[in-house]
Amino acid sequence: MARDVEEFIEAHALVLPTLIGHSMGAKVAMSVALRSPQTVGALIPVDNAPVDATLKSDFAKYVQGMRKIQQAHVTKQVEADSILKDFEEALPIRQFLLTNLVRPPDSRNLSFRIPVQILASALDNMGDFPFKDPEKVRYGGPTLFIRGTKSRYVADDVLPLIGRFFPMFKLRDIQCGHWVISEKPDEFRRAVVEFLQSREE
Repeated sequence: MARDVEEFIEAHALVLPTLIGHSMGAKVAMSVALRSPQTVGALIPVDNAPVDATLKSDFAKYVQGMRKIQQAHVTKQVEADSILKDFEEALPIRQFLLTNLVRPPDSRNLSFRIPVQILASALDNMGDFPFKDPEKVRYGGPTLFIRGTKSRYVADDVLPLIGRFFPMFKLRDIQCGHWVISEKPDEFRRAVVEFLQSREE
């Protein structure tokens, strides 16, 4: 996935873009910055760290719900949401998960952009991080780690390692769980804007 992002940057001739990624997307963004530091202008990983981590059981539960939606051949978002309620009670999280639900041009049924079967088979390794030694790779550009204080993915004890991989990093805590963008969109937006504006001063 990091290669996909690098190819996108190159194909669109983007000059020093700011990469923002949440959860697995945070690991992808960090990987791009460590693989190709010269192409990244700034980095904002959201609620994930540059470490191998076991995924919470919620993820397997979400995939189970997504499978059930797929099998039901739903035609409306409200039908999908009704099914997903059995697997997640928080509306913002359900809405976030259902952003991946689309209607292909040749179908009346909704389906997920990412094949659910591939997602399910990748769960075991999805928490891994490809870089282990901060002495070998480092990104020295502006970096903002945003973490949910009720989440366990960016624990205090990994902050020294984050500092070794990303020596210019700053940390912003938001009072929420892992789904920072869905749970606290205004606070997330404010953190990003303030960080980007501080770079321009």
